[in-house]
Amino acid sequence: MKKAKGISVPLVVLTWVIAAMAQQDPGPRSGPPGAGGGYPTLSPNQLTFFTQATERFQEVDSVSGNIEAGSGLGPTYNGNSCTICHAQPAVGGSSPGLSSPQNPVPNPQVALATLDGARNAVPSFITSNGPVREARFVMNSNGTLDGGVHDLYTIAGRSDAPGCNLAQPPFAQELAENNVIFRIPTPVFGLGLVENTPDLALQANLNSTQQARSRMGIGGTFNTSGNDGTITRFGWKAQNKSLLMFSGEAYNVEIGVSNEIFPNERSAVPGCVFNGTPEDGTNIVNENSGSVNINSPLGTASEMSSDIVNFAAFARLSAPPTPAAPTQSTQNGQQVFQNIGCALCHSESLTSAASPYTGMGAVTYHPFSDFALHHMGAGLADGIVQGAAGPDQFRTAPLWGVGQRLFFLHDGRTSDLMQAILAHASPRNCRGQFCQSEANGVIRNFESLSASQIQDLLNFLRSL
Repeated sequence: MKKAKGISVPLVVLTWVIAAMAQQDPGPRSGPPGAGGGYPTLSPNQLTFFTQATERFQEVDSVSGNIEAGSGLGPTYNGNSCTICHAQPAVGGSSPGLSSPQNPVPNPQVALATLDGARNAVPSFITSNGPVREARFVMNSNGTLDGGVHDLYTIAGRSDAPGCNLAQPPFAQELAENNVIFRIPTPVFGLGLVENTPDLALQANLNSTQQARSRMGIGGTFNTSGNDGTITRFGWKAQNKSLLMFSGEAYNVEIGVSNEIFPNERSAVPGCVFNGTPEDGTNIVNENSGSVNINSPLGTASEMSSDIVNFAAFARLSAPPTPAAPTQSTQNGQQVFQNIGCALCHSESLTSAASPYTGMGAVTYHPFSDFALHHMGAGLADGIVQGAAGPDQFRTAPLWGVGQRLFFLHDGRTSDLMQAILAHASPRNCRGQFCQSEANGVIRNFESLSASQIQDLLNFLRSL
């Protein structure tokens, strides 16, 4: 044993820590964004739909559409457009932040607090250089499970919300009681391929590694729909079935816009409801002033569709992230990734089914995820239950595009890949419920790597 400031540290652990300290996450990859465009083989009409859907994805909402172009904001909200959350490294990505080499702007949730006269205080967990976040409360005041999103802001005080006096949630009090957990945005690039991957393909992929996973103490199960039993795959806990449902829920929960999937207004207190519901719906007459078909029932698929159909189309028709050209180091790192067991959950390849979209059928793509749920132990457990996903279970986060991502893990707690990897393990000497992470064996293998192998692995991840 070696003594350090009165603490007994095993020599092998201390030696590894010293070696690991010399290795560094190279940080977000610079250069052009490796994502954000349409799938390269789309037909001209499909590409037009994607382009118009991209414009709708960037629309900014106000309460009734009299300030910003869109309408339906609030009564509570975390953002006023999809791109507040999905911006890094391009439209459709994950959380922006000041450290972004492509988009060096502060967290837009800070300025949003008082936009257009709103009277919100910025919660302590929202900072200029930190990630965009949503907050969930684990428990209700009566001791029952909560788990739902409590939006950061309300429309009270906004010039387009006269008479609304809805207060913000008591975040300081809930934080003091350790009752708040956070989520950051998940990128939507390439998700049409994921949506169109058959359940049987996902099950076969998981079954193919069953023996190897068992030897490493890794389980794995799918979240499923309570109605038809099919696999759900979108969101941090794979709680949403389709991109349309993912979009409809996010529009209602994050921006406050009621729609044809989530038609009921949240926090609809007297004095704070200004529109009929749903606030977003299918267009009966084309009212797009930029179209030659104005005041005609005819229009493009995008013009006649609701916002949420456009949001889903943007994700469905987008191209996957493009990795960097391989180097000797990243090739070595990919082999390390396989050897230590990372690929047992972060599956490199899956294949889509036949598709109505040109060139998107029977495509082998590389998400680096099995889209299954895994127990991640006490260090990452958030206490939230969603469908079949328990308090410490998360969907394997897809790693494609991670090379240009700024924040990691479900709550954005770190910008350092090394810290994100180590957080997969259970806390040492953990006792009690949800202690054991399925990644413990992989992290033990990681801790046995040489300094050069660790650096190669980090370089590989940043090449994705």
